[in-house]
Amino acid sequence: MSFVDKLRGQLIDIIEFLDDSRDTIVWRFPRQGNEIKNQAQLVVREGQIAVFENEGQIADVFGPGRYVLETKNLPILTTLKGWKYGFNSPFKAEVYFVATRQFTDFKWGTQNPITMRDPEFGMVRLRAFGTYALKVTDPSALLRQLVGTDSNFRTDEIGEFFRQNVIAHLAPALATSGVAMLDLAAHQLSLSETLAPALTAELSEYGVTITRFVIENVSLPPEVEAALDKRTQMGVLGDLDQFTKFQTATAIGDAANNPGGAGEGMGLGMGMAMGTQMAQSIQAANRPGASGGAPTGGPPPLPVQDEVWFYAVGGAQTGPLPPEDLAVKVNAGEIARDTLVWKQGLAAWTPAGDVPALTHLFAAVPPPLPPAGPSTGA
Repeated sequence: MSFVDKLRGQLIDIIEFLDDSRDTIVWRFPRQGNEIKNQAQLVVREGQIAVFENEGQIADVFGPGRYVLETKNLPILTTLKGWKYGFNSPFKAEVYFVATRQFTDFKWGTQNPITMRDPEFGMVRLRAFGTYALKVTDPSALLRQLVGTDSNFRTDEIGEFFRQNVIAHLAPALATSGVAMLDLAAHQLSLSETLAPALTAELSEYGVTITRFVIENVSLPPEVEAALDKRTQMGVLGDLDQFTKFQTATAIGDAANNPGGAGEGMGLGMGMAMGTQMAQSIQAANRPGASGGAPTGGPPPLPVQDEVWFYAVGGAQTGPLPPEDLAVKVNAGEIARDTLVWKQGLAAWTPAGDVPALTHLFAAVPPPLPPAGPSTGA
C-alpha cells in the first residue's frame, strides 16, 4: 500500500447517517480521530439536521440536502478555525445528526393520584395516562441543554424528564378546568389541546415542541369506582322490591340445580322466605278496601297488640298490664298518682299522675281525705 493510499484512508469523504432505529434523537458521526477531507460530501436526509461543532462550540448547521464542504458553506467553522490561507487542508470537527421527525412513542402517567375538588363529589383523587409526540425544532438548544457529548442520544434518556414536566402541568390543568369528574371523558380532547401548547412553552428552552398530546384515560381509585358502580346499579334496577323478588326466585332456581350440601338448605330457606313474602302479598290484597275491592270473606287481620304497663309496689315491679286493667287498679286504689309506672317509650319510671296518657284515670278518683284535726271540748 502506497503512502497516498494510507493517507486517503485517514480522510473522510462522505458524512451521512442512515438511521435504522426509531428512537435515536441525536447521533454523532464516528470520526474517531480521522480528518474530514477538503470538499468532502455531506448528505443530510429528510427528517435530519447536521450540526458541526468545533472544540465544544456549535458552528454551522445544515438542513436536508447534499453539500460539498467548502469555505463558503462553512463560514462559522472557518472563522473559528481561522484558516489564514484558505480552506485547502483536511480539518477535524464533530458532526451531530439531529432527527427532526416526530417521535410518537412517548408515554406518560401519574404515579400518584391527582387531588382535585369536584362540584358533585367533593374531594376526589384521579389517575391519568396517555401519550404525546415530540419534535426537535432547535437542534442547537437541544445539544447545549440535554445532549452534551452523548454520541447516541435516545428517547429513553429524556422520557422520564419530560414525563415529570407533563404531570406538573396536568394537575393544575385538571384542577382549574372546572369540568366535573363524570364529564372528564367528554372533555379529554379539549384538555389535550390546551396542554400541548402549554408544555411546548415550558420545554422551549430544550429546543423541542410537543406536537400532539393525548389523554387516553382518567380513572378513579378502585373503591370509588366500586361505589359508582353500585350507584349505577341502583339507578338501573329502579324498583328494588321487584328486583328482590326476582333475585329470590333466581336463587331458588340455582339452589334446585345444585342438589345436596348447602344448596338444599339455602334453597329451603329462600323458599320459606319467598312463601312468606307471597303470603303477605296475598293477605294484603284480600284486606277490605284493598285495590278498591270488597271484602273477600277471609278472616280479618289480627288486631295490633296494645301497649302494656308496669307499676311499682313496695319497690317491686308488677305487670305487664293492658290499659283497661290499669284503670281497674287505679279505681281500686292500688295505683295512686305518685305510683311509679313505665311502658315502652317512656325514658324512665314516672309518677302515674305525671303521665299525660293516664291523667284521665285520676279525674274520677277523689283525692285522699285531709287528716282529721284535734277535737274541741264543749
